[in-house]
Amino acid sequence: MNTGPVIALTAAVGSLDFLSSLYREILLPREVYLELEAGGTGCTELRAVNALPVFAVETDFIDLPALLISQLDVGEASVVQSAIQKNVPVVAIDEKAGRRIARLNKLKVTGSLGILVKASKQGLVDDLEECFSRMRERGVWISQKLIDSALNHA
Repeated sequence: MNTGPVIALTAAVGSLDFLSSLYREILLPREVYLELEAGGTGCTELRAVNALPVFAVETDFIDLPALLISQLDVGEASVVQSAIQKNVPVVAIDEKAGRRIARLNKLKVTGSLGILVKASKQGLVDDLEECFSRMRERGVWISQKLIDSALNHA
């Protein structure tokens, strides 16, 4: 999982606890964890990640190919490369470029909205429109087109 979905999902729901009901394990590359740590020890997202055993934070840095690092930021590149190396079939990335590169590497892609729709279908989040509103209030950009599409899939 990349930093963007961690931030967006925390904004939407207030915690990440619901992820434990959706996933057995969520791989978090060391590089992504360090991006969260940059927010300080009081960072809501960092506390949310640390509170959930479902997050498997990699202890080692990943060797990133020059081509990946030239096209993506370190967090996205590490998510894609970790998934390739560890045979993880699905990655959680919100940014368009990261999603495109992941697909080019034959990875399935989900993002914050897809995760929220899945959680809603399982009764883990109550009101998707309210989730999207909270995300926007906290500075997470989502197009109305994506919101409409997510609501149609819910």
